[in-house]
Amino acid sequence: MGRARLARLHGIATSYEPAPGRSVQITDDTVVAVLAALGVDASTPHAVRTALAASAEAADAALLPRTVVARPARPPDLTGLPEGSVLGVETEDGAAQELGAPDPAALARLPLGIHVLHAHSPDGRTARAPLIVAPDRVPVPPRRSHGFLVQLYSLLSRQSWGMGDLGDLADLAAWSGRALGTGFVQLNPLHAAVPGPPTDPSPYRPSSRRFPDPVHLRIEHIPEYAHLTGAARLRADGLAARAAALRAGVLEGDALIDRDAVWALKREALELLWKVPLGPGRRAEYCDFLAEQGQALEDHATWCAIAERHGPNWRGWPVGLREPRAAGVARLRPQLLDRIDFHCRLAWFTDQQLAGAQRAAREAGMGIGLVHDLAVGVHPSGADTWAQQDAFAAGMSIGAPPDAFNARGQDWGLPPWRPDALAAAGYAPYRELLRQLLRHAGALRIDHVMGLFRLWWVPEGRPPTEGAYVRYDGEAMLSVLALEACRAGAAVIGEDLGTVEPGVRGVLAERGVLGTSVLWFERDYGEPAPEAAAASASSSASAPAPESAAPARILAPDEWRSDCLATVTTHDLPPTAARLTGEDVALRERLGLLAGPPERERSRARYELSEWLRELARRGLLPEGAGDEEGAVRAVHRFLLRTPARMIGVWLPDAVGDRRPQNLPGTWDEYPNWRVPISGPDGRPHTLEELAASPRLHALMRELSDGPC
Repeated sequence: MGRARLARLHGIATSYEPAPGRSVQITDDTVVAVLAALGVDASTPHAVRTALAASAEAADAALLPRTVVARPARPPDLTGLPEGSVLGVETEDGAAQELGAPDPAALARLPLGIHVLHAHSPDGRTARAPLIVAPDRVPVPPRRSHGFLVQLYSLLSRQSWGMGDLGDLADLAAWSGRALGTGFVQLNPLHAAVPGPPTDPSPYRPSSRRFPDPVHLRIEHIPEYAHLTGAARLRADGLAARAAALRAGVLEGDALIDRDAVWALKREALELLWKVPLGPGRRAEYCDFLAEQGQALEDHATWCAIAERHGPNWRGWPVGLREPRAAGVARLRPQLLDRIDFHCRLAWFTDQQLAGAQRAAREAGMGIGLVHDLAVGVHPSGADTWAQQDAFAAGMSIGAPPDAFNARGQDWGLPPWRPDALAAAGYAPYRELLRQLLRHAGALRIDHVMGLFRLWWVPEGRPPTEGAYVRYDGEAMLSVLALEACRAGAAVIGEDLGTVEPGVRGVLAERGVLGTSVLWFERDYGEPAPEAAAASASSSASAPAPESAAPARILAPDEWRSDCLATVTTHDLPPTAARLTGEDVALRERLGLLAGPPERERSRARYELSEWLRELARRGLLPEGAGDEEGAVRAVHRFLLRTPARMIGVWLPDAVGDRRPQNLPGTWDEYPNWRVPISGPDGRPHTLEELAASPRLHALMRELSDGPC
């Protein structure tokens, strides 16, 4: 009982429900391991008693929480302050204000920002704590809009160096905003990857979420490129010629996108550009950027510089280099000043091109512009875990518990943030991360947004079945998010697919966070489809119902939530054309990924598709009739238009009939995840220029826009 109570005090759940009405207890060994990762020894009964006593003593001594959070609809709870206590506040702009007796409502009326709250008790004790004053809601998009969802690397133009880049992004935004009336472009995470070779191509397992990856740079758009002369110019021209060959291999041959080959060429070009002296204006601008980014950029660039010498796994570096404030790092830094400056310069170049892409989007009339994506975590040996070691739980990885779809659970190999460390730091690591991502964004997508409330922690060396949920302060996490989004004037989209804790979607909606609704999943799972029995008994051409319970009823358009981004598919799902033709099942069959016998899986897929086609036809959304693939793609998007969704996303590969998924979950080497270019129905890659001229794309987008096309 004592260990369970200790676990609850530290936000660790001692059971979970893999299905409604079924509870699974967490093992003692897991609880001990998770508590240890939070700095609490629970290995013996004596250790548990000692830890409980220490927790009680700390709670009795504390005048204030580690971080105080206030907003108009929810003033902070200050009932723990002794009668006669007085408060004062130092606002983030340095002004001091005496508040007198505790008045929670008065704290919520303070200016939005990160302040410092001071408390003085009658017995002479004093305390101070960060005070976060936040709005109740994040900003919402100014009007209903539609836009593209795209994995940037897959969007090659005739100028790309073998993969899509920020120049292509600016072009896509400028063209689609003006010609198609789009309001946004949602991207994959552009976070800095762990350097290779080989580099993990997944954008969801980065080295750092705080800084973008310079592999996305358009080299020719860096101003210093125009000032290359002599041998440097000849070398740059040679690199451009090799990049053209790399591009041709992807667009005209059968080559996959090779991130490492692209980076090798770009890095050599960037070494040339770094040596070009900055003019006075550019130098002043660069210095301003360095001052603004401060220690965070210094640490990131230092990690990059050391990684050039010792490899990207900082846990294997010489002991004296494994902490950013270690004496060994201080001694080495003078030898690395040039390399540190090189990586700082790359961060500046990338930041400028991101700003240019968002500027292009807004100038094209987009109400939102770029929607950046925040991955759920970072690589355990990358730059962020080195620079912010106190914020991460050592020896832990996040994932998912066993459920009806995956009996073994999941381990994503990403270390979690420590909730206690975040609170002690006034959520500074989280705040700074959000601020960086929102610099040049009109909205932010948060992958696995449920992680703001709880995450499944898996102890190192153990299977995902032996994990436990760890609770985060959802009120604080959402308040920080609302504050930073409000400051940036940006909307927030939460990826809330899969298993969602009861009540979470309601809380997110209350705070203004949009959800994610995918057409194929929007069903009433408490009610079977009315056609199911008739369809299964029919001798018509409709596919028979699969050997399972009757499928859930498809939600009518007016039953969808309004506060969401509505899409037909995502990067983790088959393209719509593949679903319509059955190629998605055929691909999974070839790779041995089907959950059951092939014929049963094909039957289930045919039945679900025929059910949807009947629904579309019944609503008059399929005038082209059955058997028209392009018409069916347009029809599902017509369905989205009937919903009240505030944002409607079009998966860009869907617009040209692409069959290949960008990512096939459950595969590694079996499928080229994150390495395929956008292609047409025949598998031939399409350039951005060809996309812009595609009759199929324009026919689809005419359904969503009344603007010029």
